Amino acid sequence: MEEAKIAQIVSSVLERYAKAEAPARVVPSITLDFAEALMKRVEAKASSMGMRVVTAVTDVSARPVAVRCMDGAYIGSYDVALNKAYTSVAFQMSTEELGALSGPGAPLYGIQFTNQGKIVIFGGGVPLRLRGAIIGAFGVSGGTAEQDTYLARFAQEAFLEMTGQDKG
Repeated sequence: MEEAKIAQIVSSVLERYAKAEAPARVVPSITLDFAEALMKRVEAKASSMGMRVVTAVTDVSARPVAVRCMDGAYIGSYDVALNKAYTSVAFQMSTEELGALSGPGAPLYGIQFTNQGKIVIFGGGVPLRLRGAIIGAFGVSGGTAEQDTYLARFAQEAFLEMTGQDKG
């Protein structure tokens, strides 16, 4: 190919690139160290309540960053905690909120049977937001739905504190 033709093509590409919209914003990710620090806070709270839980943190794409199992936690709680975090990212709300929308007669009735059965519709999963944008989720399992919901909210508050955000 002629040098002039190559220069024309390169110039054309650069011109189109200069007119293009700004690239998509990069979403901060949750590091392993951060996830473990958050989970340790929740584990300490669970221990003070006499509970043994499994905690899970996922990234914005619902991929696991970390899963921790307290000694004596139920084996089945592993998948439940991870799926609560998955659900919170997938539907951008807590599993408790999704549960309210998915009961008989509710608009999302039956949603728990989608996504290869990974959808959880009872409390214990919450999205993690940084300045309004979801950057991951937290899931906890091992207690009653009410206890898991309490610990998930505790995790959200700890997350806000750890990231220097207001709890409002």
